[in-house]
Amino acid sequence: MTHADHSAARDQVHAVVLYSPKVEWRQAVRTAIGRRPAADVGRIEWIECATYDEVIENVDRGGVDLAILDGEAQPTGGMGLSRQMKYELDDCPAVLVVVAREADRWLATWSLADATLIYPVDPLSAGDVVAQQLRNRNAGVPVLR
Repeated sequence: MTHADHSAARDQVHAVVLYSPKVEWRQAVRTAIGRRPAADVGRIEWIECATYDEVIENVDRGGVDLAILDGEAQPTGGMGLSRQMKYELDDCPAVLVVVAREADRWLATWSLADATLIYPVDPLSAGDVVAQQLRNRNAGVPVLR
C-alpha cells in the first residue's frame, strides 16, 4: 500500500450503526471503541439506533459499513436482527454482535454475525475487532451469509 493509499484510508469515514434500546449500553460501547479504532481505518460516524425500525431504516438507506448490535436487546435482539439482515440484504454490512457471556458466542455464530464482543466491552480488544471488520469491508471481503 502506498503512502497515498494509507492517507486515503485514514481520511475515510465509516458509517457504523450502533443498536440497543439502552442509551447507557450504546454510550459504553461507543466509548470503548472510540471514533478511530485504528490509525489505518479512518474515523467512525456513529449512527445510534434505539429501535429495530431505526436500524432497518438506516441500513436500507445504504452506506453502512458495520452494524454493532446488542445481543441482549428487547424486544428485538441483535442476534435475530443479524440473521434477518444476512438473509434479506444483498449488500449487508458487516455485523458485530455484543453478547453478555462467553457461552453466548455460539448463538452469535447462528445469527451469522461476522464478529462478536463480550459486554462490558474491553477497550483494548474492541478497537481491534472493529478495525478488522472495517478493513475487510474496505477490501471487499464478503460478509458471512
